[in-house]
Amino acid sequence: MATAFYFDERCLWHTTGEHVIIAPVGGYLQPPSSGGHAENPETKRRLKNLIEVSGLGDHLEWRKAEPVTRAEMQRIHTPKYLDEFKRLSDAGGGNAGYYSPFGPGSFEIAAISAGLVKRAVSDVFHRRLDNAYVISRPPGHHCLPDASMGFCLLANIPLALEALRAEVGPVRAAVVDWDVHHGNGTEACFYDRDDTLTISLHQENCFPPDQGRAEARGTGKGEGYNLNIPLLPGGGYQAYLDAFDLLVTPALRAFKPEIIVIASGLDANAFDPLARMQAHSETFRAMASKIKALADELCGGRLLAAHEGGYSEGYVPFCGLALIEEFSGHRTPVQDPFLDILTAQQPPADFIAYQRARLEKQAASLGF
Repeated sequence: MATAFYFDERCLWHTTGEHVIIAPVGGYLQPPSSGGHAENPETKRRLKNLIEVSGLGDHLEWRKAEPVTRAEMQRIHTPKYLDEFKRLSDAGGGNAGYYSPFGPGSFEIAAISAGLVKRAVSDVFHRRLDNAYVISRPPGHHCLPDASMGFCLLANIPLALEALRAEVGPVRAAVVDWDVHHGNGTEACFYDRDDTLTISLHQENCFPPDQGRAEARGTGKGEGYNLNIPLLPGGGYQAYLDAFDLLVTPALRAFKPEIIVIASGLDANAFDPLARMQAHSETFRAMASKIKALADELCGGRLLAAHEGGYSEGYVPFCGLALIEEFSGHRTPVQDPFLDILTAQQPPADFIAYQRARLEKQAASLGF
């Protein structure tokens, strides 16, 4: 068996239109000379390209997948939302929610993106491979059942988990979201359920504003099965490792999942234009190592990551490469050219101690 890499070039043909970072061109916003909207294809394409030119791709199993069907979409999404998304997509594009522009054909491309995650979940669960990484674009962790949000057009991971459950019956699944923004869409899909543990590590009050609070723990049967870990801006490498040790690890051990899915945003990196967390490639390598060991301990190694955010074209590839190297057990000759300066820019000891104390307080309140 091997680590699989799920990729479809068509996912990179999804367009978000002409924007400057996240704002549409017009008024005082001059059209960009290159790039444009933060969620453009280049971060993912450059990650895929680095995997190939580094030689790591020779040690991965490359896979594609069929799109999810309308019936599969309706396990999570309302017919009204899907109808409006399809109508706008066929008409040339639009926005079916909040901060989520798309162009012609994005409905079909989003179905491919969700299909890649669906197949990866099934393949990992049935042990057809060791673990997997999915380039899923458009991303999914902000998408609500009845509206798109935050560049996300379908709830990729929830759709994949519901497809697995339709196939095999009840499954205890954990979703660990280390995208720098709160995983509000995944949270919303499972907030009242006890079969899915949702964990979100995110920059406090970044996006969506005023969501992702630590006290939001689920409702009804789902109470206690949602864990938000808001981190102070600038927390960097140590904040993520402390959060893993103090909160993520004991939560996963208590839940005992049968499969772990990572919502793998790489936008906590220090160069990202939409966040301020100061993480670097070794942060993602360390988190990948920790969660891989937990998957081996708790669920027979059933582990995959679905790509979410990450908007620094130059740096996302090095973060993703470090993560996938850890998954595959193969280290390439690539050296992160930015690591020395980002290591030097990590927060001072008193800040690290303050952030850790906040995490220790949250862990104590949960009995960890």
